[in-house]
Amino acid sequence: MNRVAVIAVAGLLAVGTYVSMSSIYTVSEVEQAIVTQFGKPVGEPVTTAGLKFKVPFIQDVNPIDRRVLEWDGNPSDMPTKDKLYISVDLFARWRITDPLQYFLRLRDERSAQSRLDDILGSETRNAVAKHELIEIIRTTKDRVPLRDTLLTEAEREQDIGSLVPISKGRKLVEDEIFAAAAEKVRVFGIELLDIRFKRINYNESVRPKIYDRMISERRQIAERFLSEGNGEAARIRGNRVRDLNKIQSEAYRQVEEIRGMADARATEIYARAYNQSPESVAFYEFTRTMQAYKAMISENTTMVLSTDSDLFKFLKGMDPDSEGSGSDAKH
Repeated sequence: MNRVAVIAVAGLLAVGTYVSMSSIYTVSEVEQAIVTQFGKPVGEPVTTAGLKFKVPFIQDVNPIDRRVLEWDGNPSDMPTKDKLYISVDLFARWRITDPLQYFLRLRDERSAQSRLDDILGSETRNAVAKHELIEIIRTTKDRVPLRDTLLTEAEREQDIGSLVPISKGRKLVEDEIFAAAAEKVRVFGIELLDIRFKRINYNESVRPKIYDRMISERRQIAERFLSEGNGEAARIRGNRVRDLNKIQSEAYRQVEEIRGMADARATEIYARAYNQSPESVAFYEFTRTMQAYKAMISENTTMVLSTDSDLFKFLKGMDPDSEGSGSDAKH
């Protein structure tokens, strides 16, 4: 009998423990909970952390995250106001502020992410379609663009390298998307905290045209540099030729001056030597005649001279039997 009583008491304790454990649950600091009975919410949402109680077996606890959650959309192509297709990639941050409304409409985070995809994607398309590409690319309308200092005044007048003036900028476009989407997600018990463009890129069909325009602008600047470089090279070559001619002319003038001074000096020396003695006069005549021979006579030269010629008088008295005379007589 005692054994049966012990078993019965143990069974009652086990059942009591199980029932007690089924009626107790905990809520952490990062969670809030909705208690449901047969699938329907009962009571107020549990928003404080700690140990809580519920009716065992017939009530369930549905935890809901209370932290800031992230939404990261997939890149999608959409047209701008100026009919250019761009690929837009967004991200947003949100949190659950009304857990009961959230549970009734969405149930879980997967459904919430899907609904955010629809709402944020739709509002982004609407905003992008109402603005030109430059409005979405530029940060704000107050940013002063940097201008290429190498551009000439004519190129500045053609707006090469300049930015198109805008009225809003990407920040205000993001604010428009945020304001429109925040109102729509509020009915789901969700608070939209922020939304930003993560990446904006040209569509594959548009990208070659944009790159061609950028290349064309850079090519204009490169051609101007090339033209200026060729002009500068021609100027340098012209200066070089002019300076070379000037140097050669001055060198030739100096050479002629030195040569004239040398000839004058030589003439002066010859004149003084001529006036000193008959032997000096004869030697002078002889050396000058030899110089004249050297200047006039070359290989295979034939000369016809009169016996009375001053040039012939030194040949006329030479001994034809001597080796040197024979050579001179031949010439």
